[in-house]
Amino acid sequence: MNHHAQSLLITGARLIDPATGTDTKTDIALEGGVVAAIGHGLPRGPAQRVIDARGRIVTPGLIDPHVHLREPGNERAETIASGTAAAVSGGFTSLCCMPNTTPTLDNEVMVRFVYERARTTGACRVFPVAAATKGRHGVELAELELMARAGAVGFSDDGDCVASAQMMQRVLVTAKATGRCFMQHCQDHELSRGGVMHAGEVSARLGLGGWPRAAEEVIIDRDVRLNAGVGCAYHVQHMSSGGSVEIIRRARAAGLAVTAEVTPHHLLLTCDAIERSGYDTGYKMNPPLREAGDVALLLEGVADGTITVLGTDHAPHTSESKLVPFDAATFGIVGLETALALYVKALVEPGVIGWPRLIAMMSTEPAALCGLDKATEGFTCGLGRLAVGGPADVTMIDPELAWTIGADDLVGQSGNSPFVGTTVRGRAVLTVVGGVVRHELA
Repeated sequence: MNHHAQSLLITGARLIDPATGTDTKTDIALEGGVVAAIGHGLPRGPAQRVIDARGRIVTPGLIDPHVHLREPGNERAETIASGTAAAVSGGFTSLCCMPNTTPTLDNEVMVRFVYERARTTGACRVFPVAAATKGRHGVELAELELMARAGAVGFSDDGDCVASAQMMQRVLVTAKATGRCFMQHCQDHELSRGGVMHAGEVSARLGLGGWPRAAEEVIIDRDVRLNAGVGCAYHVQHMSSGGSVEIIRRARAAGLAVTAEVTPHHLLLTCDAIERSGYDTGYKMNPPLREAGDVALLLEGVADGTITVLGTDHAPHTSESKLVPFDAATFGIVGLETALALYVKALVEPGVIGWPRLIAMMSTEPAALCGLDKATEGFTCGLGRLAVGGPADVTMIDPELAWTIGADDLVGQSGNSPFVGTTVRGRAVLTVVGGVVRHELA
């Protein structure tokens, strides 16, 4: 694959750019890593390669604000190289990686390590989200200002919740001063202790420890109140409970700086799958899969704009960490390769939202959340939009391409997904990062 920026001309595309409200048929010229021109009938002369995009949707490169790349410390599950390869195969051009690595991304040296490793081994852009507390232990504030200067695009103790309300308040105040967002893993560890799946009839029948909705809801409620006088950009990760949607809706209606994301698995699966599959650990998630009523309320939250961001919570695990009894198995699912098609299945096909809103939630909104929409490095605009003079990060999608997710479609290092065997429609057929073609479907 050519790893130098080519001059590319994409012709006859349906260009969807939510940042400018664009949804039109046009041509796009990419030159020297930037968008050189957008318009009808652009000259073919200068292009090294012309790509026919009739019947295809062309969008700003997709951005995933919530991935686990496992490096450093757990390279058997994933590396920055393998995780970014998975990303471009799914149409993603930028990832924001979580800090629950070993050692933790809790100082500026570790933040710089991620950038350097991504520069030398990555297939797409990687932006570190740094830990808010040292070691993610929730006891001592990390050096947020230094990490922000080193390039941290947000803060989170993801994998754990900041349990102490007092520490949480300090985190919000300090993160606000850096201008970065704080992303919360909303889990009251006292309420969820011993829980391995949603607390309800199914967990009782299966004899598995229950994890109630309240474990998520009370943290969101607490944080929204703590943040009311602070105004830090506060983001709820991987929302699973229908009750959480109403808390976010009220907070946003009151003008508070609150956003929330949802994942494909919480929109398409319920806790019944654990029973039906006979304790398949592929369905063990954090937060857990909940009930059909929760899914309905999450879909409502997407439809009415309460939930603004779609993330994958891409969580690779070695096969042996899943091939154990349900209680002992690791939590999580890989998602980068399959997210786009699964979101089409959950949201576009049933008419919850249309393509322009889907692209906004997978590109424009995550870019704004993590400050990636700011112009940098000589570009006239940032990521999450397609504009002349802006970075040539482009995703081309075939919206009608039907395919069945196979194990060999999971190109990252781990294959822990219960969606293998699922038939879906819509796929990234071309991923361009900085003018370089990083993925192309044969």
